[in-house]
Amino acid sequence: MPRAALLVSTALFAALLSPTAVRAAADPAPTPVDRFEGEVPFASQPAEGIFTWGSDADDPPALRLADRADAPEGERVLTGDYDISGWGGFTHDYAATGPAHDWSAHQGIRFWWQGHGDGRRIAFEIKDGGAHGEASELWTTSFTDDFTGWKRIEIPFADFRYRTDYQPVGGIDHVLGLTQMWGYAVTLPTGAGGDFAMDGVELYGRADQSLRASVTTDTAVYPVAEGGAATVRVTLATTGAAPVDEPVTVTYGTAGGTAEPGRDYTPVTGTLTFPAGTPSGTSRTVRIPTLRDRAAEAAETIPLTLTVTGAKAPAETPQVVIDAHGLPYLNSKLPVKRRVADLLSRMSLAEKAGQMTQAERGALTAPGDIAAYDLGSLLSGGGSTPTPNTPEAWAKMIDAFQLRTRATRFQIPLIYGVDAVHGHNNLVGATVMPHNIGIGATRDPQLAHRTGEVTAAEVRATGVPWDFAPCLCVTRDERWGRSYESFGEDPALVESMETVIQGLQGAPDGRDLKDDDKVLATAKHFVGDGGTTYGSSTTGSYTIDQGVTEVTRKQLEAVHLAPYREAVDRGVGTVMPSYSSLDIAGDGQGPVKMHARADMINGVLKGRMGFDGFVISDWAAIDQLPGDYASDVRTSVNAGLDMIMVPYAYQDFTRTLTDEVTAGRIAERRIDDAVSRILTQKFRLGLFERPYADTSGAADIGSAAHRAVARRAAAESQVLLKNSGGLLPLKKTQKVYVAGSNADDIGNQTGGWTVTWQGASGNTTPGTTILEGIRRTGAPVTYSKDASAPLTGYDVGVVVVGETPYAEGVGDVGNGNDLELSPDDRAAVDRVCAAMKCAVLIVSGRPQLIGDRLGPIDALVASWLPGTEGDGVADVLYGRRPFTGRLPVTWPRSEAQLPINVGDPVYDPQYPYGWGLTTLTKTPGGGLAALYRLADAAGRAHTAQAGRSAVEQARRIVERRIADRITAASAKPFAEADHLLLTGRYARAVRKLIEAYRAG
Repeated sequence: MPRAALLVSTALFAALLSPTAVRAAADPAPTPVDRFEGEVPFASQPAEGIFTWGSDADDPPALRLADRADAPEGERVLTGDYDISGWGGFTHDYAATGPAHDWSAHQGIRFWWQGHGDGRRIAFEIKDGGAHGEASELWTTSFTDDFTGWKRIEIPFADFRYRTDYQPVGGIDHVLGLTQMWGYAVTLPTGAGGDFAMDGVELYGRADQSLRASVTTDTAVYPVAEGGAATVRVTLATTGAAPVDEPVTVTYGTAGGTAEPGRDYTPVTGTLTFPAGTPSGTSRTVRIPTLRDRAAEAAETIPLTLTVTGAKAPAETPQVVIDAHGLPYLNSKLPVKRRVADLLSRMSLAEKAGQMTQAERGALTAPGDIAAYDLGSLLSGGGSTPTPNTPEAWAKMIDAFQLRTRATRFQIPLIYGVDAVHGHNNLVGATVMPHNIGIGATRDPQLAHRTGEVTAAEVRATGVPWDFAPCLCVTRDERWGRSYESFGEDPALVESMETVIQGLQGAPDGRDLKDDDKVLATAKHFVGDGGTTYGSSTTGSYTIDQGVTEVTRKQLEAVHLAPYREAVDRGVGTVMPSYSSLDIAGDGQGPVKMHARADMINGVLKGRMGFDGFVISDWAAIDQLPGDYASDVRTSVNAGLDMIMVPYAYQDFTRTLTDEVTAGRIAERRIDDAVSRILTQKFRLGLFERPYADTSGAADIGSAAHRAVARRAAAESQVLLKNSGGLLPLKKTQKVYVAGSNADDIGNQTGGWTVTWQGASGNTTPGTTILEGIRRTGAPVTYSKDASAPLTGYDVGVVVVGETPYAEGVGDVGNGNDLELSPDDRAAVDRVCAAMKCAVLIVSGRPQLIGDRLGPIDALVASWLPGTEGDGVADVLYGRRPFTGRLPVTWPRSEAQLPINVGDPVYDPQYPYGWGLTTLTKTPGGGLAALYRLADAAGRAHTAQAGRSAVEQARRIVERRIADRITAASAKPFAEADHLLLTGRYARAVRKLIEAYRAG
């Protein structure tokens, strides 16, 4: 036999006898999951199929099955295009009506992917247990597109980790069982758009014990006071809790880290053994003693290396941390300014850059990145919640994040932020207040303060110390999708409602922030976000949100800046700039994004106004600045931004920021100023002394006392626009016919920013719908959503109509939205009001065009978005509370009038700003003579209460006169009187009302 042939035969024989070859011979055949030849349709649950999803309408990818000559398997591949701003991807779910699949015999899952070599990360998930694919546990991993052309991606099941940032259910057993599998999902990368191709998804290989058994530690970080001992609990867990078939050994040892063995701690080594037959859940412990000395020191780390045989090792090496001690910044008795100066003097540039960085908690590549990048802050974007979405889970999640900061040198705690814009609206079961537009309608500063107190208490009880609220926008065009986030169109009204800041924060000097029922507030969006010009937005399909605000310097000062002067005086802790651009007439700059306007942030806000808190960017807002990423970072930080919200780009941001400082393009004194401002608020919040959640107030979340505040707010927010024949309040003896899309829908009633970013129709959170509130009065009620039930035999109809939820530019008019009632709502109004006396309630974030139907309507109520307490709406409908609300914005006759606002030279609305009939008391008599007496009384009033009382009486006289026919001549002075009332010019307000009376 030739020598070459002999070598080949010998090698082949050896390979056949090798353990690898023997194992391969025993491997089960690959099991197809999807070949993309058409065997799996594009469909969603309960059918088996492939379907897409995303954070908004633009984010789901476009999928197709394409014939490809280069298909790795078969003739076709799955391909698609994507351009994702939030999150998006696709799923293959097995049929919910069939049994789950058993994948436990296999080593992993693999598929072909066409790479572009762009370095982007693609997340891949599998679905384990539960009732079906959309109620299963998600287990996730990822791969990097660092190749070109087709490549087979093989992922052992051992690489998957339980998703801690999102689960569609509350967690089933947190064990990857593999015996009840429901499919897979792919999350595509955000940022620049792209395309993908995928083929041949299948299960491969043979399972081994390391897929069924794992070794875990009870946590990844073990803080301990110097001289104490840390105890690390090592636990064996198995799929289905079955005992292990083979021994599992864990060899451990302390090595590396910043602590010095023998001086800072006593080294330990050894082996833990779990013999064959050991039950799942069995634990062993390792004790690591630390040593005491007299030196003040930063924190020091002691990694405990674990080498596991026979099971899957922990995802990361646990670290014992000897707490920082003896340093001045840790002394709570020292003034905050001194503590800040001491800590800042010790920090490296990288640590300072980390403090200026805020990441979305779901975007962390790994939990250890909190320490690795010295992150200063995390946030939950709208709908980014723990699973289950409970107060306990929120506190546990945030405590786990805070624990990671203990592994940094100076153990600087995170400041965690959420958009609690009308109560703790991300949390299911929280008390959800009316949106700001409704709070503005109450004209009740004390109530605004109380809603802030309730919100703060519920937010802080879940471990969150920072609220991205209130929005101090002055809405000037109701086509804006965020108009309901505003208190109103009049800066004086917005200023009067800023008592909410004290409700959230407490005293203006910040001394209450450390309390367990206070949070840091955020004044947003600086400046002019409510004044953008329709059609000026360049963000996706938005029409007005994030557009350009075109103003004179005088208009800017009087309308948009005024609320921020008030907020700074009230000690607001943070300010968030707007996505929008500012174009000030005559300044020669043209439109400039607010995140780049150093003249406004450094010059006006921090300089002229004296703001001493810190400035936080909006969500990925610096990405909208012109230029490359380094320019975005440099421009925004130099403009005065102190912390940058970079939800998905914290690694790039920290690296770029340090590079820009090192290169001298950002001064280190600017960095020191930013970090000083951030640290000041963290010290004021007491986070250094108490970084973890204080859940002592958790029992009050959604409590009867808190809901009573929301109920009162809902009642006071109701604006009675029309009341022919005194139809309202209703009597409990009247037989009532209730109809309309928003009568019995808690999701529509609470609006956007409720549980998820956009909100949703349906039963989204506990609460009382308006229909339920009416029924609780004991009145006889029949409900027919579409008014299809017989209409005879009733005393009165109540038709509740309006909008479905939206948020931000998704709700812009022209972006798939208008100000008209839906065809179904119009039909319900027409049917009921033609058959009986009727009251129409409009549940919406902004005025709806109702003029063409106004005649047959006997009573019309602007209900706004009243929150979870529909009882409050019923309270005013049935006279338990009087109608006292007033329009916070002008109610237009037609969309052609927009924008229309109090003070406009041409002003002819359906209902003027400040309009709101009352059922509080009888209207005073006397006509003009009475009005002149009230003008005199207002002029001589020595107290604000007396002045307001005189204006209020005059207002009721005028409303009675002009209610049936509001003209431009009467509407204009009537609206201006309400502005004068808010600014304390009571006599002038009455004189304006006299003008309105004469015009009527």
